[in-house]
Amino acid sequence: MAYIVAPSCHKCKYTDCVSVCPVDCFYELDNMLVIHPEECIDCGACEPECPASAIFEESDLPDKWNYMIEFNAVTSGAMEPADASGDYSGVRGLPADVINEQKEPLPNADAEIDIEKTQAEMEAHYNFKA
Repeated sequence: MAYIVAPSCHKCKYTDCVSVCPVDCFYELDNMLVIHPEECIDCGACEPECPASAIFEESDLPDKWNYMIEFNAVTSGAMEPADASGDYSGVRGLPADVINEQKEPLPNADAEIDIEKTQAEMEAHYNFKA
């Protein structure tokens, strides 16, 4: 099973995880990262490096975030938007670009986020419906 980037990455985009990944499976959206599930080798090196605790092994992903499995797949290019159960027809710039080097996080990366509102914010920002 692949690792999944969860909503807690939204609006922070730390890239510590990218610097330890032995393959190029991370993709960069404008304000978060996602993992291509077919390129991830399930090594787990990225999970402890994430300051936002936003990376989960798919089997450990909380049920309320199951939509992130498909979100990671679609936005990384592993799944065609038309094949998804959610509506990704309005998402711009797919697939995201691969990222393989560490970058600065977003300016407000350390700000506390309301994780309960994050799904709605992501749906509005990326123009999709899980």
